[in-house]
Amino acid sequence: MLQQTTVAAVTPRFDRFIARWPTIEALAQASSDEILAEWAGLGYYARARNLIACARLVATQGGFPGTEVELRKLPGIGDYTAAAIAAIAFGRDATPIDTNVARVVARVHGLKQPVAGNIRTLTQAMTPAGQAGDFAQAMMDLGATICRPRAPDCPACPLKLDCVAFASGTPDAFPTPKPKRARPQRFGIAYWVQRQGAVWLVRRPAKGLLGGMAALPGPQWSGEPMPLVAPPLACIRHVFTHFALDLSVLSADRAEGDGWWHPIDRLDQAGLPTLYRHAAGQVLARAEECQGARSDAPARVLEDGPSPA
Repeated sequence: MLQQTTVAAVTPRFDRFIARWPTIEALAQASSDEILAEWAGLGYYARARNLIACARLVATQGGFPGTEVELRKLPGIGDYTAAAIAAIAFGRDATPIDTNVARVVARVHGLKQPVAGNIRTLTQAMTPAGQAGDFAQAMMDLGATICRPRAPDCPACPLKLDCVAFASGTPDAFPTPKPKRARPQRFGIAYWVQRQGAVWLVRRPAKGLLGGMAALPGPQWSGEPMPLVAPPLACIRHVFTHFALDLSVLSADRAEGDGWWHPIDRLDQAGLPTLYRHAAGQVLARAEECQGARSDAPARVLEDGPSPA
């Protein structure tokens, strides 16, 4: 959960997740829909799909392998995670390097433009034999709390006397910040189909962005604005890692595709990712405003289609 998500956001979700599935075996027996719904709002949903596949494989094997080589064979386990598990969980002499560790090592050695291979070699040389797990966690915390990207707290750093960046007087100039890339813009349409207190939801394709998540129906997103046949019920700007999306929510008169009717008063249990949760929230907020303005006739977003199951 901590890959690409902050500690503040993860902590309550992790506690709830572990309370619900306290063992690998329990997680392996859960349905994919249940796990994806619990993951809703954390983003990067490929992590959840890999977690499901990994749990099922580990349960089948009877436990986790203890070496980097074998750990990397598990779904969703890359070089960093394999090294972290091997070092911290199994006491192996492995070298997990996250962005915090890489920054500390680059500053200690005065590297303006570090190369991954150089960072790994230098980190391995700094790691005490038999204490790789403790050292890795110490370096991660050092980078997160003291050797910060901006305004590092050098007086509090235990490595300052051996740090080339500190000696330079401009430690936050190491390593050289990478230029920010322009974020592409994409456009999308989602349809709101409502009937008798329920809204039509579909499940996105298993692979790809928001894969396997509940969603409002709609066509694929495009690099060009899509023509709108009517004023939208809501307009959402959502920023993903690699692009920004403008999503227009339109009223539709029929339910299409493979989906289900979900009660609106239990929409928080649908497992909608942040994008669609915000979209639904705007539509419902607008409906409430209209109803308040027209007390003689309750506002409707749409009342058509089959009855909820």
